[in-house]
Amino acid sequence: MSGVTAEVSPARVDSRPGALGQFGRNRVAVFGAVLIGVIAVIALAAPILPLANPDTTDLARRMAPPFSHHALLGTDDLGRDMLSRLVWGTRVSLVVGVVAAFIAATIGSTIGILAAYYGRFVDTALMRGIDMLMAFPYLLLALAIVAVLGPSLTHAMIAIVIVNVPFFARTVRGTTVGLRRADFMAAARLSGQSSAQIIAFELFPNVLPVVVVTASTSIGWMILETAGLSFLGLGAQPPMADLGGMLGDGRNLLEVAPHVATIPGIAILLIAVGVNLLGDGVRDILDPRLKSGGLARIRAATEVAPRADRLARLPPEGHEQGALLQLRGLDTRFRVGRSVWNAVNQVDMVIRPGEAIGIVGESGSGKTVTALSILGLVASPPGRIDGGEILFNGEDLLGLPAERLRAIRGDRIAYVFQDPLTTLNPLQPVGVQVMEAITTHQRLGRRDAWGRAVALLEAVGIPEPEQKARAYPHELSGGQRQRIGIAMALANQPDLVVADEPTTALDVTTQARVLKLLAELRRKNDAAMIFISHDFGVVADLCDRVYVMYGGRVVESGPVRDVLQRPAHPYTARLLACVPRIGQGRHSIQPIPGLPPPTNALPPGCAFAPRCNLAIDACRSGDIALAAVGTEHAARCLRSALVLAEGVA
Repeated sequence: MSGVTAEVSPARVDSRPGALGQFGRNRVAVFGAVLIGVIAVIALAAPILPLANPDTTDLARRMAPPFSHHALLGTDDLGRDMLSRLVWGTRVSLVVGVVAAFIAATIGSTIGILAAYYGRFVDTALMRGIDMLMAFPYLLLALAIVAVLGPSLTHAMIAIVIVNVPFFARTVRGTTVGLRRADFMAAARLSGQSSAQIIAFELFPNVLPVVVVTASTSIGWMILETAGLSFLGLGAQPPMADLGGMLGDGRNLLEVAPHVATIPGIAILLIAVGVNLLGDGVRDILDPRLKSGGLARIRAATEVAPRADRLARLPPEGHEQGALLQLRGLDTRFRVGRSVWNAVNQVDMVIRPGEAIGIVGESGSGKTVTALSILGLVASPPGRIDGGEILFNGEDLLGLPAERLRAIRGDRIAYVFQDPLTTLNPLQPVGVQVMEAITTHQRLGRRDAWGRAVALLEAVGIPEPEQKARAYPHELSGGQRQRIGIAMALANQPDLVVADEPTTALDVTTQARVLKLLAELRRKNDAAMIFISHDFGVVADLCDRVYVMYGGRVVESGPVRDVLQRPAHPYTARLLACVPRIGQGRHSIQPIPGLPPPTNALPPGCAFAPRCNLAIDACRSGDIALAAVGTEHAARCLRSALVLAEGVA
């Protein structure tokens, strides 16, 4: 196959939201920003607003109620205008809270990062100093500092900064310790970066979202703490107005003039709420892992469109009798900003009892999303299943009640993940985790469940299973961790096991052992299996049938022998041409030119056409159906006859 057109259809500009757009999607954060913005604008505009002098007293009008003549919010016990004092007091309290939080965050975060990064003597010296500060009740420490420095708003702010530095230092140190041994830190050291560069460009950006959220929470607290000192007469001194001082002035007037204390109290509450909500929104912008935006909680199951909408495009016929699992017209999409990514597009699959099928394709072709959709494990937001049905023993898994779905997960359908180190709980022994997989679906006593867990570890080839059951994931090798994952998947003798590239991170010898184990246990338990892989050799050994995916769609399917020996789609043929052939003399590996198209900008017609040397004009328009080319062998290609004639390049 020569003369391949290497260019890929131009993708439209990614419409992911920018920083402001992402923030704008978080309605709660927008509310906080508007609230703080309004309060800040009014406070900053105090000198030009037509307000009475906040310090002018008028005993004849003392304790006037709200909505009085010339006093919208009433007056205090000295006849001073409450609205004017509220605006000027908010101005002072905001400045003090923001400045104190910034200084405390800067000092505390620096101490925390340096202590965690350098460790040993630096950590000991810095954190013991922090511990000395934390040994004192923070309010008593603040009172002692102000008592030494003397009552004033500036001294109160200094005291508040000092007592809050340990809070930032402890929080940031804890986060940094978890990052210090991460792989990206080792990569930064290997690249030759200095300690200062690593701290500035690797550690700090990862810690910044934590600092922002902590600071936003602290601003409200610092305003309250400053208000508390002013309430005791140690902060702002008369006649200066601040919210704490106003609250203190009204503490003895709650029965006769409750508005004197209530109004500044409400102002403090609104500022604290607004700052916290705004901080969450800023955190979403600073952390690129939160691209989906908003404060939405990841759901326990993937969001699913209403049944009538999902089945609107499906023909009533097409159900295969006796199928264990059948996917009909499955559509799974991700909504990110204004983009819609069609990760899985009109996918049809059938898995029969005891059968093993393989799913192959390049990265991003939709293999894993298809598998995760079966059990409703696609994260929502941003994922959503918009079309099709997933029938397991005739029961549609989409839209099932949470209780019913939990009963199926891990019991009738099990999942073996790609990286067991990230899917096993690092704080629990592996035997306990296997035991939990059993007791979730079986009524067994703790002793019986533990014995069953140990027996499972022995069955999957873990040496000294009783001892290894008490080990933590990090104490085991990669192959042993993967065997633990297989033991958990098979704990309840499921009808179907989904194995998502379970040998990708393992060495060749361990891969062979794990694959042999999977095949033996599958046959022993008579379980069906969906095996996702990039390795055609593994698929040929393990699977009965294979589905080839590209651009979120199945482009070819059929018995393994037929598909691998006589591919009917150019994409399958080109994938096979990339596989090294041992023992067949010199063989030139021919990579597929170009790149797969983004699933939010798929070209019309065949998605592979821009990379295909056999493409004709008809390939670039319309919907190309999956057509039969043999017994149970189908391909989504107008040129399949020519591909079959040419064979694998």
